[in-house]
Amino acid sequence: MNTANILKKKKLRFTEKNFENNLFTQNIPNPEILIRTGNTQRLSNFMLWQLAYTEIFFEKKMWPDFNTNDFDRIINKYHRITRKFGNIDGK
Repeated sequence: MNTANILKKKKLRFTEKNFENNLFTQNIPNPEILIRTGNTQRLSNFMLWQLAYTEIFFEKKMWPDFNTNDFDRIINKYHRITRKFGNIDGK
């Protein structure tokens, strides 16, 4: 996405809402969880805006070795997390 071109073409001001409305994922909810396999602990510029409040789990196993037990373990861990969505006190 080239925001400069979007702003010129649509005569929009640069606001958070206008930015979000011009993402390729504009009509898709932001992910609640991301599992990154392969012992890589970085996002590599993958959906940075959308992942702001996503719970991220880094798994040492490579994707072909990742199985349902691994998935269930991560999902169970996810359910024990108190999500705060940027709030300090969780409210």
